Amino acid sequence: MSRNAQIERNTNETKIKLSFDLDGKGNYNISSGVRFFDHMLELFTKHGRFDLTVECVGDVDVDAHHSVEDIGICLGSAIKEALNDKKGILRYATAFTPMDEALSRISLDISNRSFLVFDADFTNERVGDLPSELVEEFFRAVAFNAGLTLHITMEYGKNNHHMIEAIFKGFGRALRDATRIDPSIEGVLSTKGQL
Repeated sequence: MSRNAQIERNTNETKIKLSFDLDGKGNYNISSGVRFFDHMLELFTKHGRFDLTVECVGDVDVDAHHSVEDIGICLGSAIKEALNDKKGILRYATAFTPMDEALSRISLDISNRSFLVFDADFTNERVGDLPSELVEEFFRAVAFNAGLTLHITMEYGKNNHHMIEAIFKGFGRALRDATRIDPSIEGVLSTKGQL
C-alpha cells in the first residue's frame, strides 16, 4: 500500500501545493518563499528519507508567518492522510540529534491526540529570513493537523542555526522511526484497538 498524499490549500494569504511520501528516498523540491525555512524542510526530508514537494505563494511581503504556518498545516494533513489506518506502525519514537554544539531531543506519539510541548529558547529574533518564533508555530501546525503528540526539547546549544537545524533533522528521524511498519503488530499498537 502506498503511503503518500497530495494536499492543496488556497486562502487569501497563501496558495500551497504539497506532496508527501512516507516511504521515499529523501528527494525534495521546496519553494516556500522563505529560503532558510526551505533549507530546514530539505533537512527534514533528507534525514527522514521522505519525498516532499512544496510550492507556496504567500504574502511574505507582509510576514513569513502565514506561509510557514500554512505549510505546517498542509504537511500535518499530508502525514495524517499518508498514514491511512496506521496499522502496523511502531507509533512511538525518540531521536536525539546533535549539530555541532547543539543537541535536540524529539519524542513523538502518533496518537491522534494533538499536543505540542516546545522547549527551545532562541537568542536571535531571526535566522536568515525566518523569524525564530515561527519554528514553534510550524511544529504546532504540523502536530495538530497530523494528530501527533510531539515533544521538542533543545537540550543545549548556542548557535541558533545549529539549534533549529538539529530540531528539523531530529523531527525527520523520529517521524521515520515512528511510521515504520512492524509485521509483528496486528492492527494498531493500542489497547483501544484504534488510534
